[in-house]
Amino acid sequence: MERGEMKILNKGEEEEMELQGYRLCRWRLALVGFGVLCTGGFLLLLLYWLPEWCVKSTCTRTTARDAEVVLLRSTDEFRRWFLARVRVMLAPGSNPFHSLETQTTSPPSSPSSPSCPFSSPSPSPLANGHTPHPSDGSPAQELIRRFSYYQPTQIRYFTFHSTKYYWNDEMQNFKVLIGLEDLEVSCSTIHSEHSAGLTRNQQEYRKLFFGVNEIAVKVPSVFKLLIKEVLNPFYIFQLFSIILWSADEYYYYAVAILLMSVISIATSLYTIKKQYVMLHDMVAAHSIVRVSVYRANNDVEETLSTDLVPGDVVVIPSNGTIMPCDAVLISGTCIVNESMLTGESVPVTKTNLPNPLPGEREGADSAYNTEEHKRHTLFCGTNVIQTRFYTGELVKAVVVRTGFSTAKGQLVRSILYPKPTDFKLYRDAYLFLLCLVAVAGIGFIYSIILSVMKGEEVKTIIIESLDIITITVPPALPAAMTAGIVYAQRRLKKIGIFCISPQRINICGQINLVCFDKTGTLTEDGLDMWGVQRVEGGRFHLSEESANKENLVKSQFVACMATCHSLTKIEGQLSGDPLDLKMFEATGWILEEATEEETALHNRIMPTVVRPPPQLLPTQADESAEQDMELAELSSLYEIGIVRQFPFSSALQRMSVVSRTLGEKCMDAYMKGAPEVVASLCKSETVPENFAEVLEGYTKQGFRVIALAHRRLGSKLNWHKVQNVNRDYIEANLEFLGLIIMQNKLKAETPGVLQDLHRANIRTIMVTGDNMLTAVSVARDCGMIPPEDMVIIADALPPHDGQAAKIAWRYADKPSRTTRLEEISISLEDEGHAEEPKTQPLYHFAMNGKSFAIIAEHFPDMLQKLVLHGTVFARMAPDQKTQLVETLQGVDYFVGMCGDGANDCGALKRAHSGISLSELEASVASPFTSRTPNISCVPSLIREGRAALITSFCVFKFMALYSIIQYISVTLLYSVSSNLGDFQFLFIDIAIILLIVFTMSLNPAWKELVSRRPPSGLISGPLLFSVLTQILICLGFQTITFLWVQKQPWFERWTPATNVCNHSDHLNVSGLNQTDNHNIQNFENTSLFYVSCFQYLIVAIVFSKGKPFRQPSYKNWPFVLSAVSLYFFLLFIMFYPVKGIDDYLEIVCVPFEWKLNLLLIIAVNAAVSVMVEGAVDMQAYKCLFRLCPRKTTPKARYMHLAQELSLDPDWPPKPTTTTEAKPRPENGSVYDIISHS
Repeated sequence: MERGEMKILNKGEEEEMELQGYRLCRWRLALVGFGVLCTGGFLLLLLYWLPEWCVKSTCTRTTARDAEVVLLRSTDEFRRWFLARVRVMLAPGSNPFHSLETQTTSPPSSPSSPSCPFSSPSPSPLANGHTPHPSDGSPAQELIRRFSYYQPTQIRYFTFHSTKYYWNDEMQNFKVLIGLEDLEVSCSTIHSEHSAGLTRNQQEYRKLFFGVNEIAVKVPSVFKLLIKEVLNPFYIFQLFSIILWSADEYYYYAVAILLMSVISIATSLYTIKKQYVMLHDMVAAHSIVRVSVYRANNDVEETLSTDLVPGDVVVIPSNGTIMPCDAVLISGTCIVNESMLTGESVPVTKTNLPNPLPGEREGADSAYNTEEHKRHTLFCGTNVIQTRFYTGELVKAVVVRTGFSTAKGQLVRSILYPKPTDFKLYRDAYLFLLCLVAVAGIGFIYSIILSVMKGEEVKTIIIESLDIITITVPPALPAAMTAGIVYAQRRLKKIGIFCISPQRINICGQINLVCFDKTGTLTEDGLDMWGVQRVEGGRFHLSEESANKENLVKSQFVACMATCHSLTKIEGQLSGDPLDLKMFEATGWILEEATEEETALHNRIMPTVVRPPPQLLPTQADESAEQDMELAELSSLYEIGIVRQFPFSSALQRMSVVSRTLGEKCMDAYMKGAPEVVASLCKSETVPENFAEVLEGYTKQGFRVIALAHRRLGSKLNWHKVQNVNRDYIEANLEFLGLIIMQNKLKAETPGVLQDLHRANIRTIMVTGDNMLTAVSVARDCGMIPPEDMVIIADALPPHDGQAAKIAWRYADKPSRTTRLEEISISLEDEGHAEEPKTQPLYHFAMNGKSFAIIAEHFPDMLQKLVLHGTVFARMAPDQKTQLVETLQGVDYFVGMCGDGANDCGALKRAHSGISLSELEASVASPFTSRTPNISCVPSLIREGRAALITSFCVFKFMALYSIIQYISVTLLYSVSSNLGDFQFLFIDIAIILLIVFTMSLNPAWKELVSRRPPSGLISGPLLFSVLTQILICLGFQTITFLWVQKQPWFERWTPATNVCNHSDHLNVSGLNQTDNHNIQNFENTSLFYVSCFQYLIVAIVFSKGKPFRQPSYKNWPFVLSAVSLYFFLLFIMFYPVKGIDDYLEIVCVPFEWKLNLLLIIAVNAAVSVMVEGAVDMQAYKCLFRLCPRKTTPKARYMHLAQELSLDPDWPPKPTTTTEAKPRPENGSVYDIISHS
């Protein structure tokens, strides 16, 4: 085995990492210890900040198997380093899923044998199988003592981000133990081998590996948080600066900065602690409950939920509970509220896991998976409202996952260990700081050379040189950068938008594409029944307004509407999916559920019963009175019991039920779902020939169409067999019953909001689980697709019978104007500025989920071209929505996603900005949650994001200029052996900078979205040009002031006795006996202090931009008040000296004529700054770039593609063509476009 091997952990998953093994080296540790002493602890800090340096400097490489320390590196774009300590535990066995009773008493035959994949051989034989170490009373030691005749095994593991990774000899790598899914058990195996429960010993043994079933969010102590916060590089730099300033006798300034840092740290600690406490309380609520566990000896025992392990069988109480783990139902039915996970408050029905009969298992008995079988899985943290149970047979569930492996645990982990926000602004900010440090480096060298030439003391040289560096990193920078985001978050909260990831607010300012879910987002949540169209004898009847008629009451069509749903009664009220509610209400039938008492009287589960009201039942007027009474009695007994339910699945796009009509021997199967899916499962002779045309007619009008089907089941299929029958067996050979047509009205706000987004050059896309043509129709109705545009549908077919995958292109409908392809000018905007316009035809692509999957697999490079103009994506499964968002991000779009949170969780989390329309204040499903149940929140969020982004730019530019202005002042004063005074620094940093920074961030967002986007980073033409020109202006005017004051006829080296103001009792007499060691009081210092103070205010006003992203600065009254007050104060102390103020600020009296000259310099400086910034805003900087012509290429990938496609004569594909996949080379897919005549 190679010594320097590298392993890949979690391959192909989101948390994929590279792993290297290391062993501690004593001589290296000693060397590092010596280095720490020599550097006064700084080396220790460096190793704390850089884990890879820490490991490589103290350890030597070894194999992963023998590692004492592992060095981990994420494989994502951030490439972050982590380290973890490998620990060893002793256990009586090696595999948690093996029974201790079945393990051999002899030592394991081979550590790499399949029977013990997690084992490592003990380093030395243990006497009589006992551990030579005394027992410490731990659970492992207790078990080893109990099973002392077994060979104890060493288990190597490490913990990272609340997850344990165990060494697996079989894989020769570390592996996470998730739970029961590790065994890849089939559904039938869960019923046959895991439904009996575990013995006490098995449970304790598994607990060694899986740990306590608890999502433990430990709230760190204030001391731990303080140490972590203080060790931040920024605060270490602040500490260094404070020590330096104190050494230079700048005590007041040092104390002020220390106070600012303490306040900043205290605020940060309070916020972090509060977030930890909130998360802890959210997780701790109902996380530890008492549960009933079904043991292997058929006993039911009460225990704490913390003791649960995968494989335990828990009994779900009839009155409901909060689930403490992920578990799969093996008997009974549960009604569950999953709003904690999805944000969707509609209760969901969970049925028991199917148990295919031995003859039906082939192909149907798939391996259990929480995602595929989520309709049978109770997730941790969800609320079981009520259950249905058997007499003598309880509602039972097998524990699948525990602790942080559960659905809730994964959500908590994503909050505890979030991915860094990758945004150009933050990367550029670091580059910008490095540039400032480079400038400081020049000043550092300059000050050393200057001091050496003047023959200064070594101490003075060191202090003054380092002082230059401390000026470049402003003390208030972190607080200043977050101020805009905090203010934006407050404004969002006022309009009902809640945020759990504030850093994403800035990213919202860059969004240029928004994906919308359809139902409940663009359209009303509730559906209105428009009508029905029944089928008999393979032909459609005329459409009818209602099925609520006497002659239809006993028809299969109405029976299907009354039974095929997942409705339940909660506190006497019907509850469930809005579509199901509307459909059931349209029948006028009554739903009754058995009470607990009634269920207990029967030997099997009592079904939900539906029956028509008596007035709907047919009556026969000409019968005798006696017969009439008998008929009435029989009629009143017409009811249907729902025996088995196969819940609706987004992936299958259908649901079905098995029912029995009272008095009938045979059972019936009813199914409803997407018309195309239902028709494909029906006998072809029962589906009308004109099915496709009728369906197209409805969907083009934007109706939601549901198809119904029925099948008479054989008499051999009894109640018990139905409970275990496979879904695929029931959902085949059905008879087509007809269509239910439902109207899904647009929300009133939808068209207006989409129009606003289009005007702002923000693309909109519809991603829905609904029918393709319905989606296209809704897209046209809401203005997403203008009436004159073409819609090209991409129908992809998988490889079949040796033929390659194909895409057939067709028109969805005829556009309003088809005489020619209209041309539009698509502006390829780069960094918010329009480039040369390109012409493209007005067309949109539409495809369904099936085609999307085929194109993604067989035409990956074609998919990127399709998403460039793809507007409608229909019949999309939840994971396909996420894949679409990733594809759009892959071509450099900034993607927003707006959905109701139910089946959009993955896409909402993956998008740059996910907005969930939910009643909940904060849904863990997405970064943003809007209480307003319509899409009007989207433009509001983008506007606030743009305002926050522009505020960040303004603040950063201002802080950079503040550093440079102060740096210029200090560098010029160093040339005359002077500096700024203690209180001058204090006045500039506190009175001017802090006040201005926190008020200039208060500008609210502009009232409408504009077509321009703000730049995404600081390294862009206009921003750099703006900053560089302002630096040159400030440098120029400070240099003019510095040189001009020295040329004045009255100028002389200042002393306390100097009198240039011609005062008989001048102000400087008081200072006659004072010594000015730092030579602060002089004419150069006073002149530069006045000019620089005004320069801070000038650049603040110049950089505080208003339209088109923020409200104008004159509407920000705190900022206006602060700036005006400071202007008046500075002019007052300049023209009307106040002795006390002058003494504190260490400024000297200058002649009145020079004050007028200073005012002139300041006025000209202001005028030049305003004019230059105005020219930058009007993009005059481009003239400079045109002087050195170069070929500009768009930065974003989607712009490159748009340019390529605009030159491609075969794009878009014509409706008479087919695109065929060819054998793919290594670098991508190849396809040919074939024309059909």
